[in-house]
Amino acid sequence: MIHQYKNNGYNIVLDVNSGSVHVVDDLVYDVIEQLDHGRTAEEIPQLLEGKYAPEEIREALDECETLKKDGALFTEDVYENAITDFRARPAVVKALCLHIAHDCNLACRYCFAEEGEYHGRRALMSFEVGKKALDFLIHHSGARKNLEVDFFGGEPLMNWQVVKDLVAYGRSQEKLYGKQFRFTLTTNGVLLNEEVMEFCNREMANVVLSIDGRKEVHDFMRPFRSGAGSYDMILPKFKTFADSRNQEKYYVRGTFTHYNTDFASDVLHLADQGFRQISVEPVVASPADDYALQESDLPKIFEEYDRLAKEMIRREKEGNGFNFFHFMLDLTGGPCVYKRLSGCGSGTEYLAVTPWGDFYPCHQFVGNEDFLLGNVDDGIVRQDIVDEFKCCNVYAKEKCRKCFARFYCSGGCAANAYNFHGSILDAYDVGCEMQRKRVETAIMIKAALAD
Repeated sequence: MIHQYKNNGYNIVLDVNSGSVHVVDDLVYDVIEQLDHGRTAEEIPQLLEGKYAPEEIREALDECETLKKDGALFTEDVYENAITDFRARPAVVKALCLHIAHDCNLACRYCFAEEGEYHGRRALMSFEVGKKALDFLIHHSGARKNLEVDFFGGEPLMNWQVVKDLVAYGRSQEKLYGKQFRFTLTTNGVLLNEEVMEFCNREMANVVLSIDGRKEVHDFMRPFRSGAGSYDMILPKFKTFADSRNQEKYYVRGTFTHYNTDFASDVLHLADQGFRQISVEPVVASPADDYALQESDLPKIFEEYDRLAKEMIRREKEGNGFNFFHFMLDLTGGPCVYKRLSGCGSGTEYLAVTPWGDFYPCHQFVGNEDFLLGNVDDGIVRQDIVDEFKCCNVYAKEKCRKCFARFYCSGGCAANAYNFHGSILDAYDVGCEMQRKRVETAIMIKAALAD
């Protein structure tokens, strides 16, 4: 499969199956397009006659033939056969999302967790439940050494002592079982203080700091329950925290909605505040919600990705660059084959744990009893659900089979697919459109910075 496009003055050709990216001139671009349409080397000179010199066309055809022989153009799909044994693989768990607090001190308008309640009740995870969850992870991780635990909410800092106690317990088990925990934390920053920062800098491999961008955008979508905004309270603390981590091993994470489709301004605002690790992502919401992104928003969103990319290129060349999560593509190595084909591993390698110890495939399924897998006392009791998630991959989704971005998004989010189409083997269409644009733009940035 070949994908061709033009962006910011670059002619880009992606060989989907090999991952090879070629930045070419107009002639080679047109020749590859003809080859992709099934034209032969004998037909193409006639079709392009008058636009290019015959000898130049022949030279371009020779270049394309060399790339084909080198496995960098028109390559075969060698991955589909690798997917057939996915269900037979043992379900080795490597990561848990601990819902340490089903409660929150903000009332974000777009919160899928309903202010931390997750369609249920407010609750804080006890140390005993968290300890059982870590024990489950240790004993179901097989030979895997590196394990990940994300403290999530609601707002995790509302249950801070238990966070600290669970980190201490996890560390005490590492040598006993030959494991290494990688702890992470997601926070809205309201309760962030020096003690929390010091502990996180010692123990947390990554910290996600929730902020949506410009003050007016953030305060509108992320207020306190009283209606007051939270921007002025959290921004100074986030800046101090990011600097204390040497602008590494964290990211500020925002959400853009129908109300700020000019989200590039929010990304650049965060960069201007000194943040170097930034993620501002599209909201996923019911079309009935007033803040939900609509298909009619896509042209503006695409324009914003292009605007952001050009500004990022300029700043990078001036020595003032920053990372934007959705533009971070590894074109040389990338994730392993299984990761590229099946994504995040929700429901198999990655599980969410409620405050009372129930297991769900991920945080976005919490509260949906159809996806209740088991609990910390009984383990996984719904193997049929696990098996269903094992089969969630790019070849099981018809929409993914013909999509050039499939090895970059790995089939997209199973929860979004289910929420919009009632099946984890479908795909969220508006999200797919944005993902394709992000991949194209990220590749263009690579080309521009290599130029």
